[in-house]
Amino acid sequence: MNEALALSYRDALNAMSLQGPRRIHAIAAAMTEDLSISVDDDNLRAYLLAAGPDDPLRRHFAVRLATWDAAEDGAWIGDTEPNTTERRAHVIQLLGVNDKTAQVLLDRFPIVSTDDVVIDGDWAPWYTERLRQDKNFYWEHYSDHLLNNRGFSGPAVAGLDASTTKVIERLADPAAQERYQSKGLVVGYVQSGKTANFTGVIAKAIDAGYRLIIVLTGSTDLLRAQTQRRLDMELVGRENLLRGISEVDTEAFDYHSDRDWLDGKFVQHCIRPSDAGRPDIVRLTTRDFDYRSLQQGISALDFERPDRTKPMYDPANLAGSNARLVVVKKNGPVLAKLVKDLGKITTRLADIPALIVDDESDQASPNTSNPKKWVQDQKERTTINKRIGELMALLHRCQYVGYTATPFANVFIDPTDAEDIFPSDFLISLSRPIGYMGAADFQDLDADFSDRPLSFGTSNVKAHVRKLSDDQDDESRLEEAIDAFVLTGAIKLYRETHGNGKFRHHTMLVHHAMQRAVHSEKAEDVRAAWRRGGYYSADCLDRLRKLFEEDLAPVAHAIAPKDLMPANFEELRDHIAEAVRRIGRSGDPVIVVNSDKSLENEEIDFDGRAVWRILVGGNSLARGFTVEGLTVSYYRRMTKQQDTLMQMGRWFGFRPHYRDLVRLYIDPALHAAFEASCRDEEHFRAELKQYSDPVDGEKQITPAQIPPLVAQHLSWLKPTATNKMYNAELAERRSPGMAVEPRGWPASATSKQANTNSFKPLLDAANAYVRLHGAIPNEEESATSCSWDYHAWIGRVTHETLLKAIRSLDLVPTDALTPDLRWLLSLTGEQIDGWVVVLPQQKGTGTLRRILGHEPISVFVRRRLKTDYYSAISELAHRRPIELIKRGHAEIGEEAARLVGERSGTILIYPVVDRIESDSIQDSVPGTMGGELKPSDVTLAFHLVAPRTAVGRDKRLVLFTTRVVSQRNVAIVDKS
Repeated sequence: MNEALALSYRDALNAMSLQGPRRIHAIAAAMTEDLSISVDDDNLRAYLLAAGPDDPLRRHFAVRLATWDAAEDGAWIGDTEPNTTERRAHVIQLLGVNDKTAQVLLDRFPIVSTDDVVIDGDWAPWYTERLRQDKNFYWEHYSDHLLNNRGFSGPAVAGLDASTTKVIERLADPAAQERYQSKGLVVGYVQSGKTANFTGVIAKAIDAGYRLIIVLTGSTDLLRAQTQRRLDMELVGRENLLRGISEVDTEAFDYHSDRDWLDGKFVQHCIRPSDAGRPDIVRLTTRDFDYRSLQQGISALDFERPDRTKPMYDPANLAGSNARLVVVKKNGPVLAKLVKDLGKITTRLADIPALIVDDESDQASPNTSNPKKWVQDQKERTTINKRIGELMALLHRCQYVGYTATPFANVFIDPTDAEDIFPSDFLISLSRPIGYMGAADFQDLDADFSDRPLSFGTSNVKAHVRKLSDDQDDESRLEEAIDAFVLTGAIKLYRETHGNGKFRHHTMLVHHAMQRAVHSEKAEDVRAAWRRGGYYSADCLDRLRKLFEEDLAPVAHAIAPKDLMPANFEELRDHIAEAVRRIGRSGDPVIVVNSDKSLENEEIDFDGRAVWRILVGGNSLARGFTVEGLTVSYYRRMTKQQDTLMQMGRWFGFRPHYRDLVRLYIDPALHAAFEASCRDEEHFRAELKQYSDPVDGEKQITPAQIPPLVAQHLSWLKPTATNKMYNAELAERRSPGMAVEPRGWPASATSKQANTNSFKPLLDAANAYVRLHGAIPNEEESATSCSWDYHAWIGRVTHETLLKAIRSLDLVPTDALTPDLRWLLSLTGEQIDGWVVVLPQQKGTGTLRRILGHEPISVFVRRRLKTDYYSAISELAHRRPIELIKRGHAEIGEEAARLVGERSGTILIYPVVDRIESDSIQDSVPGTMGGELKPSDVTLAFHLVAPRTAVGRDKRLVLFTTRVVSQRNVAIVDKS
């Protein structure tokens, strides 16, 4: 009965996909022929309460509810906003379930909102709800595959549906008479599922009428083959792949021995799509072969046109033609063949709705030629950029969508260059996926351990990062890294045996340099370390036991208590033997992965077999390519470009049931560079989010104004390689109610002394020692109650006094505060009535010092990245009262109420000294307890928040000007 009940409700949910939520019990009753089934609230509620997370009905409910929650149009939505409690209440009302069932639905399927950020220009809506419902053949099969075979949750599929729709609706209508080319950029995170996103975009594009899909996949055969297989498996499907070919034909069919093909994991459409009036997908490339010049008069590229009297883009012809799919790497000769063949087909190229998806679009695609070498009025273009331009010139109805996790090279492209690929129409910043492990998970961003212990449970660095020596030739920890690789493999086997996850692949990455000669040398070092490890005897057990008991077991207990862990080392011994057997099965634990064919390197094949090996490589493993099962990384390759550095972080990604086992062996300078890169990325995303909301119906920024928002936190780590400079400059940044916290502070004694002296009026004003305590009630904007309780020295200064102090500061870079100061200088008494000065105090007394004659105050120890940048300044607990102050509320502590006005700003001041490598925080603070601290020994850093009333008359948050005034209309200028 339960199975029949579940089937009736699944059919009801599928029926409601077209017209939105309806009375679910009535529809479910109409869907079943078994009259003995009672479809009502009690039975539905009992089923959902008993069902596990992988239950088909539960997954269907998750997708449908998340989709309805996020819907932006449709006749049924009324006046409710997406992803709100009002929208869910409206859905529940339309479903006709009672309050008890509604609560179960909310508990099992909570409302999930997306943080995708869109910066765009004007666009004409065409991708309506009706069109999406009528033409969803490939999207429906793809989303079902993600849900049933890839382990995606219902909210994840619904989120993908929403984000891919944001892309498609900003492209041109493929059936429109007017030609239009849109160019956009989708920004994700490294190894975060961008392929899943652009596969969904391609599915919807084909459903909507696009008939030529060109996927550019980076510059390596490895990445191209991996992308081709993903698309073949999850989108193209069995029926399109076979097309008259025998699946046992070892020469004509590329998946005859593929494990997932044999296990039935490729998408099945159940019919040939064209038999159901849907387009077939014709592949012009295969997993093993990139694009080649087509034979037989390139007929494979010529498009069917049932009605020869009408253009190709006419709906009648789009419905009767098949889609062509080309997956090609960014290689000049290969792309030249494609351009040449397109020029030969009989169908008018200008009439073909086409889509170029450029994966890793910041690599090779932008034009990086030197403007000094251009002929007058004629730009010289790099090869791949030129080929993409030629494709866009041939295909007048071609849309371009770039995908990247490191967008800086793309946003620095000249937006006035019509032939280039600047995302002039839209930029979409995808939200961080649930379960993703990224750069921030290997850093302790903004963490302070002065009043709490540094432990595996509180520190990402302590849990996952193992520091190497600065000496590049010191490989003393390589053997420990290999020990960790063996142990983590054994723990995976233990978990798999007990039903806690499945682990087909288990890999370790060793990355020293891009040079192929170095790969061979390091591979021999790894092999030698493996032999010294003694893994085939009992010699290694004491060493492995120590690493297990001191590292892997306590980390797992601290951060992953739900994942199984052996009670003791003895339970792991048999699994260690099996892990060693798998790693050394071929007689060589190492695979060298690079482009050197002369080395007779073993091919890396995650699709055809389980891989339990140590991978040594460079560029082939540095961008885009997914290293399956990666658990231990030993990384030493330095670069001075932020985007290149982040792309080499292969340890980012999804690590289900083994997140706690991930280890990164890296030297301190590289780890600091990753932290700065992470902050650059977070700053960029935060700026996009802050300025994405329209003001009075007007867009605050357009894609052309994005480059000035790119930050650079380390002077030697550039956002991207460029020999040009963007001509726009951020003139004024307004941040009412938002934080301004400079972190670039010079380390020289002279600058420190000058900066400290600038703050004397503020320190003098903070002469009251009080207890700050309170909470933000739930009914306020904060969704959850947040409280604080600490002591502080506080006071109040005028707006003019604060401006005088911060205007004289010496920062890194020197103009770091210029856009903020322009805004602060413009504020009047109607917008701000003064500033509350707060010097937070720590609980202990060991760091108390006198500064500029003030009573002893807490000194905070912070770590610098290189010499001029602090990794963190303020602390969350100290920032919480600001949430009330900026709204004009005075309930931050009884004694402080008199200082807070209706229009008060807040400045938290932190006396900061540099951390010394020591177990004791106090060791880093100069002088004796309560003694005087010289101004040249301390940096008075701050966290500043203006009140919400400090809004400009035009309500805009950001303004731009031009660097080279004589070239106001030129977007890019030569640095010289």
